[in-house]
Amino acid sequence: MKEKLEKLLSNSKSSYYNYPVSAILECKDNKLFNGVNIETSSPQSGICAERCAIYSAIANGYNKDDFKAIHLMAKSGKKITPCFVCRQTLIDYCNEDLKIISYYDGKTEEFTVGDLCVYTFSDKDLK
Repeated sequence: MKEKLEKLLSNSKSSYYNYPVSAILECKDNKLFNGVNIETSSPQSGICAERCAIYSAIANGYNKDDFKAIHLMAKSGKKITPCFVCRQTLIDYCNEDLKIISYYDGKTEEFTVGDLCVYTFSDKDLK
């Protein structure tokens, strides 16, 4: 997966913050959905790599019970975890046991949505 993430980094559109990120959402049926961060001159209208991959899977008919893991890499080579906007998407559209695998500096580190997102606010709180 590391090689695919490295290659995918070149698709990032990150000319404002210069922080390319790639993500690959792996489904239980082995289907992969790619995502990269895409920035615009108005920061709020861009998208992070994680949400790009998740929303692509959803648009193709997949749902949280289909997701196995999301793999992440930043061109900086530094450890990467989802931002808080992406964490809310993970809470709303992924299961708590979804694996989040960060590739950095020749290492990998694994988390779950539950590990990263404690004290959540979700659709359950709206009922």
